[in-house]
Amino acid sequence: MNPTSLATARSLLFVPGHRQDRFAKALATDAGGVILDLEDAVAPQDKAAAREHVRAFVQQAQPVQRARLLVRINPFDSPEHTGDLQALRSLREHPLGGVVLPKASDVSTLAAVAEAAGPGVALLPLIESAEGWAQVDALARAPGVLRLVFGHLDFQLDMGMAAGEAQTELMPVRLALVAASRRAGLAPPVDGVTPDVGNAVACDTDTRRAQRLGFGGKLCIHPSQVALVHAAFAPSVAERDWAQRVLAANDTAQGAVFQFEGRMVDAPVLARARRLLLP
Repeated sequence: MNPTSLATARSLLFVPGHRQDRFAKALATDAGGVILDLEDAVAPQDKAAAREHVRAFVQQAQPVQRARLLVRINPFDSPEHTGDLQALRSLREHPLGGVVLPKASDVSTLAAVAEAAGPGVALLPLIESAEGWAQVDALARAPGVLRLVFGHLDFQLDMGMAAGEAQTELMPVRLALVAASRRAGLAPPVDGVTPDVGNAVACDTDTRRAQRLGFGGKLCIHPSQVALVHAAFAPSVAERDWAQRVLAANDTAQGAVFQFEGRMVDAPVLARARRLLLP
C-alpha cells in the first residue's frame, strides 16, 4: 500500500465509529483521509459495536477507499486497547491506510500496533501529553510512523493548561512537532481540531497559524471544515503568481543569485517558490 496520499493530506476527517451511516458520506468528501474513531467519539457502552461496524466497513471497502481510511484506536492503558489490536489483526488482508494512536508516548506501544496492523499500514502518533512531548523525537523515528499529530486539547488537560484564543502558550509544542518531523524526515505534522464547528473564522485562523508554523494538515470534526482547511493551506493567487515570476526570472539568470523586485533571490527563496507551485 502506498501511503503517499496520507503523507500529503491537508485534512483528516473524524467520524464516530458507531455512526456507520456516516462512513461512506465521509469518504465522499474531499478530505485527504477519514479517521474512523473508536476512542473519544464513542461512549463506553458502544465501543464493541463500533469496532464491529468499523471492521465490516473496512472489509467491504475498495482498495482505493481503504488507502484513505484510518482508525483511531483506544490508548494502550484502556481496557478496549486489546480488542482494538485484535480488530486490526483481522483486517490484515484488507489493510487500512493508517492507524492513529492516542496518548502516544512509548515506542514499544507503536511497535505492538504496527505488528497488529501489518506491513505498509502507516502509524500516526497523537502527541497529547507531557510525556509524549518529551519522547517526540523517538516517536517520530519509530518504524512505520508517517506523520505526527497534535492533540492540543488533551495536551492542555494533561498539563493543567488553559490556552487563550490565540493559543500562544502552545507555540513551543507545535514547533517541537514540526522540528521533530523534520529531523526524522517525516511529512509535516497534522494540527489539532477546531472544536467550534460553526465558527468558520476560527477554523481559518487555526489553519493559517498551523500552515505558518510548518504543519502540513489539520484534523477536522465536521465535513464543513474540510474546504476551509484546504483553502487556508493552499497558496493564494498572488503567491502562485509571485512564484511563477520568480522561477521565470531564475531561468533568465541561469542559476546565478539575482535581484527580483528589490530583493535578493537565492536557493531558499527558489525552494519556497517551487513549494508554492506544488499541486
